Amino acid sequence: MSIRHGLLALLEPGPRYGSQLRSEFESRTGSTWPLNVGQVYTTLSRLERDGLVAQSGEDGAGHVLYTITEAGRAELRTWFGRPVDRTSPARDELAIKLAMAVGTPGVDIREVIQSQRRHTVRAMQDYTRLKARALTALETGAAHERDDVAWLLVLEQLIFQTEAEARWLDHCEARLIRLATTAAARPAAVTPPTPPPADPTAAASDPPAAGAGVPGPHPSGRPVG
Repeated sequence: MSIRHGLLALLEPGPRYGSQLRSEFESRTGSTWPLNVGQVYTTLSRLERDGLVAQSGEDGAGHVLYTITEAGRAELRTWFGRPVDRTSPARDELAIKLAMAVGTPGVDIREVIQSQRRHTVRAMQDYTRLKARALTALETGAAHERDDVAWLLVLEQLIFQTEAEARWLDHCEARLIRLATTAAARPAAVTPPTPPPADPTAAASDPPAAGAGVPGPHPSGRPVG
């Protein structure tokens, strides 16, 4: 999540102070990614250092106001026009957990999957209920349309994300079942029997084979010896 560019977008309509930016950010995103004032002012300081925002006096209550600069507007346009990079995906705790569960002694990976699926389905149901409320507010005109449209888009992204996660968990469980079935059906390797050790006394005690070591008749017909 780019707090930096989010704050630039909120400053585009006009000057804002820190806690005002925090409130507008959370209103626009439905508090999905809550900010604290310290994060906002730290980011504003870095934006000011980089020449993307500038202080523009104070309001009547003494709040320091910030305004976007031309360099900031150019940065914002570049951000909106640049696709989000997916070549280096963020670390996903669930994917890491399942990867580590494979082969870890004492861990039932299928139970890990089932527990996560229950949580994911509950979250998806909660998001769906919030979406219904947001749609009702928009249709009846009882909401600030800009913020509620933004919140609706965020909710729908969360719904799609949890739906995809639930399908992936189903796939993981099916994959594990197939692998276990294949391993059980695979024939075990047959090891040839080991021959018994030879008896060293056998050659001395056994009678010789017929014709082996017995003198034959002399060619003349006389006995030999």
